[in-house]
Amino acid sequence: MTHPGAAPDPEGQVSDAVRGNWVDHHAPAWSRPYLRLSRADRPIGTWLLLLPCWWGLLLAMVADGQARWFDLWIFAGCGIGAILMRGAGCTWNDITDRDFDGSVARTASRPIPSGQVSVKQALAWAVIQCLISFAILLTFPPMAILLGIVALGPVAIYPFAKRFTWWPQVFLGIAFNWGALLAWTAHSGSLGWPAVALYFSGMAWTLFYDTIYAHQDKEDDALIGVKSTARLFGDARTPAMLARFLVISVALMGIAVVLAAPHGEIGQLVILIAGPWAFGWHMMWQMRKLDVNDNDVLLKLFRANRDAGLLPVLFFAAALLA
Repeated sequence: MTHPGAAPDPEGQVSDAVRGNWVDHHAPAWSRPYLRLSRADRPIGTWLLLLPCWWGLLLAMVADGQARWFDLWIFAGCGIGAILMRGAGCTWNDITDRDFDGSVARTASRPIPSGQVSVKQALAWAVIQCLISFAILLTFPPMAILLGIVALGPVAIYPFAKRFTWWPQVFLGIAFNWGALLAWTAHSGSLGWPAVALYFSGMAWTLFYDTIYAHQDKEDDALIGVKSTARLFGDARTPAMLARFLVISVALMGIAVVLAAPHGEIGQLVILIAGPWAFGWHMMWQMRKLDVNDNDVLLKLFRANRDAGLLPVLFFAAALLA
């Protein structure tokens, strides 16, 4: 037990958690295993799930030129939902991967393989997070609700993908970028082609950042037979493949912007186009720093994608105000 004034007790801390995170240092002791299951000590995943939502919402607002009070709720609701659904998805991932996680150095300290929680407790926690998320989803228009329900399919399938395909990152991309479709639809009431282009842009981005991330585990993954794009490409082919994902992601985001931009608003289009331009330059910076055999660099670059994804948010918001 930590006494007042003493340093926080780090017992049970997950190996790749952010150092000094609030879960390990400030959360009540009973809640820490559950918050660790939800990756609350590693917030980058929440950002990567949330940012496509904000892309979709802002681009939809630019497309029809309308900004309503309800959009503030969509903005906030997507934030709360991203925390909860990322938490539920990670909890489900840890349940399905509990045997694999115990065999990988980076993941052996997670709550289930380390014995902090049981599988039944973890499953109950996943259900609780899903139910709260569903309550938020019910405040959105009917088409957005339907999209939110359909999104559960990719979330459920993803943890098994690395067992049957070399491209599990595709399944992650399907799940993690669904918010671009949902948030656009929550604002506009129906799905549009700009949202679809934005969705596939996000999928290419996921292939980019999660291939970087997967290189941390490639040796352990090879030993236990887990597949990934990092293993598929290897050290030699990874830079070239990342460059392709970069180009595809930026091009598709550019298409989404052109499709969404109001006709005749050249100044607004220029600001919008600056979003994918800055996004691409950030990914190029990551590639210049890339060292596929340095796990510290890999983790740093993976986390840097929060800033990459925020750049389009800033430019889309500026275009809305222009």
